[in-house]
Amino acid sequence: MKATKFQQDVWKLISKIPKGKVTTYKELARALNTKAYRAVGSAVGKNPYAPIVPCHRVINSSGLIGNYSADGGVKKKIELLQSEGVKIKDNKIDLKKYIYYFDK
Repeated sequence: MKATKFQQDVWKLISKIPKGKVTTYKELARALNTKAYRAVGSAVGKNPYAPIVPCHRVINSSGLIGNYSADGGVKKKIELLQSEGVKIKDNKIDLKKYIYYFDK
């Protein structure tokens, strides 16, 4: 698969999310100056470099874990986040505590 420039831009941004933090699809779109939330979600889901490019750190704006396309699925996403110190309760993350905003 040949990645598009948009996908590469999404993956580059994801690489900036520090361990122990999460961001949202909406925040990724904002940082890319687009409202193409679904395209952002699609690019995240097609990330071939997981977990090196940590797409497991991207969650829904409501704080819900969301999906994980890499091997192991959502269970693996939860394991990775917990191993980085992110607390998850009822498949939800406290965004006030763990959100990462890209330079505004």
